[in-house]
Amino acid sequence: DATLGYGGHTQAMLECLQGKGHIYGLDVDAVEQEKTRKRLEALGYGPELLTVRKLNFANIDQVAAEVGTFDFVLADLGVSSMQIDNPDRGFSYKNEGPLDLRLDSEKGISAAERLKDISREELEGMLAENSDEPYAAEISRAVISARRKGTAIDTTTKLRRLVEEALSFLPEGERKEAVKKSCQRTFQALRIDVNSEFEVLEEFLEKLPDILSPGGRAAILTFHSGEDRLVKKSFKRLKKQGVYSEIADEVIRPTAEECNMNSRARSTKMRWAVKA
Repeated sequence: DATLGYGGHTQAMLECLQGKGHIYGLDVDAVEQEKTRKRLEALGYGPELLTVRKLNFANIDQVAAEVGTFDFVLADLGVSSMQIDNPDRGFSYKNEGPLDLRLDSEKGISAAERLKDISREELEGMLAENSDEPYAAEISRAVISARRKGTAIDTTTKLRRLVEEALSFLPEGERKEAVKKSCQRTFQALRIDVNSEFEVLEEFLEKLPDILSPGGRAAILTFHSGEDRLVKKSFKRLKKQGVYSEIADEVIRPTAEECNMNSRARSTKMRWAVKA
């Protein structure tokens, strides 16, 4: 499991293994990772079946160099539910908290720091490229205008209010829903930027064939069209080169029943590949 998170996927896979084989779970979030390890150990999945490592999945080749290639690799991209639900991490516009958005809070700069010196053009480009934000120009203007007036955009609430201000020109009947969606996209775009998520994904996709055993399978869950394009392009190119024997012809989406059980699954797309 290249993105351990809460460990739901790992738990399901451990149940399928029925005491055989071994799973490696990778995650950059040291705080949540340890909670997940303890949770799974309490369910009977100790170190003989599960190894948890604090490692970015772009460096998955480091694990393969130590233990050999894998029969199956799963990557569930984006942010985990625990991170979204923790106001101190700043991932949700719904809760007051510091505008951080880092998956690994020990590395890099926060979203608040990123906004301190970003240009209007760069912010507009980020919003458009990372989240297909239709009001990228209006939001970037509002952010830069506030910054010039001396406002520190260092909390989730301050950024949400700037999005609301930027979209105040919309008719009242459609404004609330538009603000909600633009807040989601703005926070997503910033999160992708401060964590270099597209670059990390590209590195992972390049290394993936070399860490899979012959006949080994990979499944990748994406939550954004930019991520899905990268996965689709990589899988198609490598199948053409004969590296993969099979790939998903079409993207796989969650059923209505799955979405009812987990509303956050609604935007998920899955693609898979089989190593030749």
